[in-house]
Amino acid sequence: MAVSVKSAREIELMRTAGKYLAELHERMGEALKPGMSTWEIDHMGDEIIRSYGCTPNFLHYNGFPASICVSVNEEVVHGIPKKGRILKEGDVVSLDCGLIYKGYHSDAARTHIIGDAPQEVRDLVERTKQSFFEAIKKAVDGGHLYDISNAVDDYISQFGYGIVRDLVGHGIGKKLHEDPQIPNFAQKKRGLRLCAGMTLAIEPMINLGRGDVDWLDDNWTVVSSDGSVSAHYENTIVITKDGEPEILTL
Repeated sequence: MAVSVKSAREIELMRTAGKYLAELHERMGEALKPGMSTWEIDHMGDEIIRSYGCTPNFLHYNGFPASICVSVNEEVVHGIPKKGRILKEGDVVSLDCGLIYKGYHSDAARTHIIGDAPQEVRDLVERTKQSFFEAIKKAVDGGHLYDISNAVDDYISQFGYGIVRDLVGHGIGKKLHEDPQIPNFAQKKRGLRLCAGMTLAIEPMINLGRGDVDWLDDNWTVVSSDGSVSAHYENTIVITKDGEPEILTL
């Protein structure tokens, strides 16, 4: 496994890519409302990315047909935007996207609730987000990769949620997906030693029911096998020499 360590110049480029992506997520999140189609979200996101002078890195990636993954309710990830998919009050909407700035990638995901939803759904969304912040406490110079995985599992398991095991986080940089893979569930080994300059996309995907998933016939959309609501939270980070990692996409 060859894990790249980024130079100060590369980190600065990724920092800019992350800043633009954070702004994009804020603008898309503010725009979400009942009656909006998932296609409209994708169209808006694509226009914003290009207005920054950047390129959407999801569009045509391994054949994906959109710039923004828009996953609703039981859809875990990789939901394909459609003109006929209309958001309604109470929907849980996960937006996953990234962009390329001067050859370097950023990647982040947010889960939003349209209007109101049951407390158990609101808790799921908030705890999925918190599991990311528990995980990055372990993303430190000299630490080990799977300490990150174990931190997500330790936090999430107390609530009885299902952790998605078929999809994982990843390294990121000149490519959208680089080594290493970063599971969100407990590992028996500690994994590779982390060092300053490594850039990672950490992304817990958590289901209200079981963690099992299926792929729809479009070969992209991943759904919870039991139809339970899912939440997704992701940021691109860089490991630093002075303790806490820097979150590039906040």
